[in-house]
Amino acid sequence: MDRDELAHAARIDRPARLRSRPMRTVLFVGAGVHQRRAIEQARERGLRVVAVDADPEAAGLAVADAGEVVDFSDVDAVVDVARRHGVDGVLTISADRAVPVVAAVAEALGLPGIGTETAHTMTNKVVMRRRLAELGVPQPRFAAVRSLQEARVARDEVGFPAVLKPADSGGQRGVFRVDSPDDVDRHLHATLAESPTQEAVLEEFVDGLELNGLAAARGSHVTLLTLSDRLRPPGPGFGVGWIHVYPSSLYADALEEAERVAVTAVHALGLRDGVAFPQLIADDDGRVLVVEVAARVPGGQMADLARHAIGVDVVDIALRQALGEEVGDEDVRARFSRPLAIRFLTASPGPLPVGRVRRVGSLESARAATGVLQADVFLTEGEVIRPVHVDADRRGYVIATGPTTVLALEAAETAARLVDVEVEQTADAAV
Repeated sequence: MDRDELAHAARIDRPARLRSRPMRTVLFVGAGVHQRRAIEQARERGLRVVAVDADPEAAGLAVADAGEVVDFSDVDAVVDVARRHGVDGVLTISADRAVPVVAAVAEALGLPGIGTETAHTMTNKVVMRRRLAELGVPQPRFAAVRSLQEARVARDEVGFPAVLKPADSGGQRGVFRVDSPDDVDRHLHATLAESPTQEAVLEEFVDGLELNGLAAARGSHVTLLTLSDRLRPPGPGFGVGWIHVYPSSLYADALEEAERVAVTAVHALGLRDGVAFPQLIADDDGRVLVVEVAARVPGGQMADLARHAIGVDVVDIALRQALGEEVGDEDVRARFSRPLAIRFLTASPGPLPVGRVRRVGSLESARAATGVLQADVFLTEGEVIRPVHVDADRRGYVIATGPTTVLALEAAETAARLVDVEVEQTADAAV
């Protein structure tokens, strides 16, 4: 079966029952497991959903009104899908590499969007860093790298320890902590291989507390919704956020500075009418620096964090903005505030075993545990659970609350240990 036949066979179209009444249509670019719930939410809101993904087994295709197997790196193909379905809005959830595609589709069809220039600025780390530098926004020292020769110049400018990362990738793929010139030489090829433009960034490694922000840009106004601690595991997966805790443990002047830097960074990068995901780091010297800022609803259950912690629905905000609807003050105002912890299910370190999955047990015990608000696993029989290296090694999560952040995290950790996964040991699982 060729690509066109596969796309046709995978096309799922259920609009007939909806034609009796007018309905607006929204296109989701990316339809994996992290987009599925947002697609379901859009349909619950009364929207007709079209979704595209390169994977014919993508979970979101089956729950959309129309799902098509399309590699969204092919912008023209996505534009064609949007035109055929007469969509009224386009967006992505979680997928950073889809942000420029969403912007291009919106511009091609005259739909609301953040613009292709802003999308490029907020998905290319070299361009982002240069824009932040021009406007004086605090950030780590950095240098762009395309070759070993440039890397050798860059390491003298940046120093060690440092972080080597692709300019335009995500999910912590191709990210390495480097402590010597030999480390840079050893890892540069793997980092460049993860970049579609064959470009990398060498950045100063800053030791401190990492922070996740969620913000809503509405015209010239940016509202910071949440600021939470992002905890990382030791070892090669040092860049993976494996625990999120709200509210942040920062306080007083440090918290105020973090809030200021987050909003300043979103303004500096030119985002208007979009959800922003600023990531920061606060060091022991009182500095708050920008790690990066994404122009999308983030993955990592951050939308769930906002919903459970403050009662704000960032997916609904993104849907409204994609359709050109007004987002009012009441939509971005916290309805309450409660301590929250998200514990991702990982292995080595983490509560999951390493190996090939034989059986995934019921989540009833974890979901019934004290303080648990939500829990899920992303595992099927035959998959291999490996030690933490990249975001994709997070194979599920538990979200819990408690009277304090410490007790919320204890509740999440306790529930995570109740998740029942049976594996068999395999040689490839240890890699």
